[in-house]
Amino acid sequence: MESLIFVRLRDSGQVYPYNSGGLKVKEGDYVVVEHDRGQDYGQIVTSGEVAGLKDNAAGPAAGQAGKEPLKRILRLAKETDIRQIEENRLKAKEVFNSCVKKIEEHKLDMKLVQAEYSFDRSKIVFYFTANGRVDFRNLVKDLAKIFKARIELRQIGVRDEARLFGGFGPCGRELCCARFLKDFEPVTIKMAKEEGLPLNPPKISGICGRLMCCLSFEYESYKLLSKGLPREGEHVHTPQGKGKVVSINVFKRVASVQLEDGTWITVNYKDKEHGK
Repeated sequence: MESLIFVRLRDSGQVYPYNSGGLKVKEGDYVVVEHDRGQDYGQIVTSGEVAGLKDNAAGPAAGQAGKEPLKRILRLAKETDIRQIEENRLKAKEVFNSCVKKIEEHKLDMKLVQAEYSFDRSKIVFYFTANGRVDFRNLVKDLAKIFKARIELRQIGVRDEARLFGGFGPCGRELCCARFLKDFEPVTIKMAKEEGLPLNPPKISGICGRLMCCLSFEYESYKLLSKGLPREGEHVHTPQGKGKVVSINVFKRVASVQLEDGTWITVNYKDKEHGK
């Protein structure tokens, strides 16, 4: 059985599945890997086994794991590798500033977010945001001449930008996208409704300005917990009479009901599960 390890390429790259090659690694370790016609570095995100992994368990990259031969993790990063990674980060700051100047020269409507060197410095990746499509062909030619390396300009969205910079969400925890999410799943208002949250954009949006990612992976749990519970506004029959459901607590499985005479009562649906 092939051992599957997920590695976040470079500091802000996509998560890819790799063959561990028999290496013993743990989450957080830096490793040198095969990638894109050369060597690159990344950080272990999580591990698993190809045979037991669902196609959607870790985004599109996981689905490719069973269709293409896995690239190998070459080795754990040594002290010399770590020093080179640090040097690459310093050089990336220099090329970032140079690219900003070139963008201004070409008068391109784009915002540069981050620059990264590949481990062997054969490629530089520039991440940017823009409102629409940008013709950056001449910019790429200029950058290739200056830095003598392959140049890749990658347009990203506001969620990717938040993941690159990191931070803390309204819950006080580190952003899910920066900490453990491997891929962005669709998030809808319906998910916020399922949790009974106020449909006020500032209350249900992350620092990226989009709906919070946690709504997506909490949705299935709320659907499961809500089974057998009435909806807010629904009219129900109780031992005390007919009433209208005013609010629901899905964790305690209780509903606050206002009877026709104005009296408020609490109906316990957890007891109903046990036939009480």
